[in-house]
Amino acid sequence: MSTGTFPSFEATAPRAYQMLIDGSWVDAATGETIDVITPIDRHRVIATVPRGRAEDADRAVRAAAAAQPGWAALTFTERQRALLRIADDLEEVVEDLAALTALDTGNALRTQARPEAQLLVTAFRYFAGLAGELKGVTLPVGTDALSLSRRLPLGVVAGILPWNSPLMIAAFKLPAALVAGNAVVLKAAEDAPTTILELARVCARHLPAGVLGVVTGYGPEVGHALVEHPGVDKVSFTGSTATGSGVAARAGERLAHVSLELGGKSPCIVFPDADTDDVVEQVLLATRFARQGQSCTSGSRLFLHDAIHDSFLEKLVRRVGELRVGDPREEATDIGCIINQRQWDRVQGFIDEGLAAEGVQVAYDGRDTLTVGEPGFYHAPMILTQVDNDWRIAREEIFGPVLSVLRWHEEDEVVAMANDSHYGLAAFVFARDLGMALRTAQRIESGWVQVNQGGGQQVGQSYGGMKASGQGREFSLEGMLEGFTQIQQINVRLS
Repeated sequence: MSTGTFPSFEATAPRAYQMLIDGSWVDAATGETIDVITPIDRHRVIATVPRGRAEDADRAVRAAAAAQPGWAALTFTERQRALLRIADDLEEVVEDLAALTALDTGNALRTQARPEAQLLVTAFRYFAGLAGELKGVTLPVGTDALSLSRRLPLGVVAGILPWNSPLMIAAFKLPAALVAGNAVVLKAAEDAPTTILELARVCARHLPAGVLGVVTGYGPEVGHALVEHPGVDKVSFTGSTATGSGVAARAGERLAHVSLELGGKSPCIVFPDADTDDVVEQVLLATRFARQGQSCTSGSRLFLHDAIHDSFLEKLVRRVGELRVGDPREEATDIGCIINQRQWDRVQGFIDEGLAAEGVQVAYDGRDTLTVGEPGFYHAPMILTQVDNDWRIAREEIFGPVLSVLRWHEEDEVVAMANDSHYGLAAFVFARDLGMALRTAQRIESGWVQVNQGGGQQVGQSYGGMKASGQGREFSLEGMLEGFTQIQQINVRLS
C-alpha cells in the first residue's frame, strides 16, 4: 500500500536528491552531484545525488554529536515509540521501496527487492521491542556498598552501506543503533543510494533533527572522511574484505569501535543421503542466484559427494534452467541485473578464467538461452564442475552468478576443503542424518552455518563472520548490546 507521496521514477527527468543533515535536506558543500544510473539501462540516469566530501561528513557528524545526548536521555519507551512509528510508515511504502530497489540495484522485485523492504519493517519492530533490554546489573558486595553497571550508547555511529542490498544492510545497522541511544550517519553507496534516502525521509518524520544523517558520494571521499572523523565513535562497515581492512586500520588508529561484515566464499556441502528435490531447492537458495550471486553469503562452492555428484547435478541444472533472467521490475523475473559495467566485467573475467582452466566442464551456461542484454547488465548463471579447490574461481569472491562444483569422498576431506579459505562468513550443510550434519556444521570455520536450509538471515539471529569475513555482530539482542553499547561500572560506598 502506498501513501501516494512516494516519488515516481518512471518520469523522463532524473530526480534530484539532497542529503539529510541536521534534520534538513541539503546539497553538497561544493554543489557537485553524481548521476545514479539504473543497471536495467546503462544509458538512463534515474537520479542525481550530492557528491559529498569531508566538509559534508563533518557537518553530519557534528549535527549527530549535538543531537545524540538528548536522544539518549529519552526514556526507552519514547525511543521505542519512535521506532514503531517508523515501522508503521515503512510498511505503508513497502511496495514503493521494493520497486525502487529493483530500479536502483537490479535486484528482482519478487525474489529479492520485496523481501528486503519487508525485512526492514520487521527489523524496526524487533529492535523497538528490545528497547527495555538495555539493562545493567548489580553485584552483591555487602550491606555498606553498592556495585552497579549501566549500558550506555557509544555516541555517533557511522554506517557505511554496500550497493548489493542497501535496505537489508540498513536493517542490520540502523534500528539497533538507534534504539540503544546512538545517533547515526549513514553513507549510502554511490551506485544505489536512492532507497536509503527514501528510508531517511520516513525516519526523519519521527526522529529529532541530527539523530539520523545520510550522506552520499564516493567512498574515498566522504566515506573515508567518516571513518577518520574524531567525532565518530563507531564505524559499522559492510563491503569487501580489502576495503574493510583499510577501514579497520584507519578507525583503529584512533581506537574507534569497529564492526565489519565482509566477503565470503561459502561452502555448500551435500551428503550422499541428501540427493532430493527439496535439497536442490535449498541449494538453489544458497547460491543466491536470485540476487545475481551478488551476496557475501552466496554458497558459491558446492561440494557434492562422489556417489551423488551426477544425479544431484542433473537435478540442479534442470532447476536452474527454469529460472528467468529478465527485467527486475517484472513479477515473473527470478534473476535481475548486475549492478554496473565494472562488476559485469569482473564476473565475465572470472567466467573466462574458469572456462580456460584445464579439465573444467560446463554443467550449465545460461548465456545459451539469455533473452535480455543491452542496455542492461545481465549475467545468466554459470555452473562449472570438475573444479579444483585451489583455482581462483573456487577461492575468490566473484560476486556474480557463478557456481563451482567440487567432488568429495570422505567427511574429513570435505571439511578440510571447506575450511581451506581465508573467508569464514557462511556455510551450508545438507544431510538427512542430523547427527552427521550437526557434527560437520560444528567443524566448519564460518560465523553462520545453516543445516538443511539455504535461505537468508532472519532478524534476531547472531550474524557475522570469522577469519577475513569480518568481526562483530549487530542483528540480534546480543549484537545490539555488544555492537552499539558500552558498560559503565559504578561502585558506591554507602557508609
